[in-house]
Parts: sequence; structure tokens; C-alpha cells
Amino acid sequence: MDTPLRLEVIVASVRPERFAPVVADWFLRTLRAHSEFDTGVIDLLDTPLPADLTDSPAAMAYRARLAAADAFVVITSEYNHGYPAALKTAFDTAKREWRAKPIGFVSYGGLSGGLRAVEQLRQVVAEIHMVSIRETVSFHQAKKQFDAAGETQDGAAIDAAERLLGQLAWWARTLRAARATDPYPG
Repeated sequence: MDTPLRLEVIVASVRPERFAPVVADWFLRTLRAHSEFDTGVIDLLDTPLPADLTDSPAAMAYRARLAAADAFVVITSEYNHGYPAALKTAFDTAKREWRAKPIGFVSYGGLSGGLRAVEQLRQVVAEIHMVSIRETVSFHQAKKQFDAAGETQDGAAIDAAERLLGQLAWWARTLRAARATDPYPG
């Protein structure tokens, strides 16, 4: 299939004065070098999903966007050793739209760099039948890792982003072809 892979990047933090836009903008700049992806951004700050999971026009539009995607990357912070509540709502708002699709993680935070949040998220995405990409981009003490222009010299993160995107593209192509020839049961 020559059609670009539809990738939705989900920005999870909705806190005031959040650091998420710095990390997300850096990742999106990195992503531009990968022409195999047609990329959209779902910023949960701008996506009014009902916390009680009731159906709404916003939830229906959100699910349609997920259904059209071939792959996902979540940009997440870590709060109190976990991931943001808005992200849990985002996962729970949809069901079948996630299935048999790959997901990667870019995390940031204090000493752990968001890795505890990612480990919890791997359990969540397994339950909704997603394929979690092994490679993870992680920024420890994130605010110290970026300069005023939003660039980083963190070689490990830069390298991990390239590996993540390579793995994500492989899984997205493979699973898109499989869904087309043999729809996922469930």
C-alpha cells in the first residue's frame, strides 16, 4: 500500500502551564522527516470528551478520527506515578476504534521521565487490543532537556524517537494490511 499511514499524535496533559507543547512540538518536528506518515494532532486540552463517557458530538467526532487512524503516539507526562486522567477518559471513550493498531509513547517528567506512566499505559492498551511499540522516548527532568527554542541535545531521546518511528511504521503497515485482508475479530 502506497497510501501514507495516518498517525494521530495524542497530547495527554491538560494542566494549566503544561510542558506538553514543548515535547509535542519537538516530536512533531522529528516526525516531519518521515514521509510515510500523514500526521494529525489530538490535543486533549482542545478535545472536550465527557468524563462520564456519555455520547456527545465531540465523542463521536473523536471516535471517527481514531477509526481512520493507522497508528498512534501518545505524548504523556507523569503525575503522581501515573498518567493523566484526561488520557484515561480518551482511551475509555472509544473501543473498537483502537483495536489492532500500534501505539508508541513519548513521556516526560521528573526523575522517572514518565516511564512509570508508560508502564501503566502498556497494560491499558493491551486490554483494548492495541500493539504497544517497544521503543519509548523519555525525557528525565524534561524542563532541563530543552532549550528556549524547544530543541534538545538529548542524544538518547533523539535516537529513541527514530527507532520508535521505524518500529511504528512497520507495525502500522503490517496491521493495516492484516485488517484489510482479515478483519480483526472482536
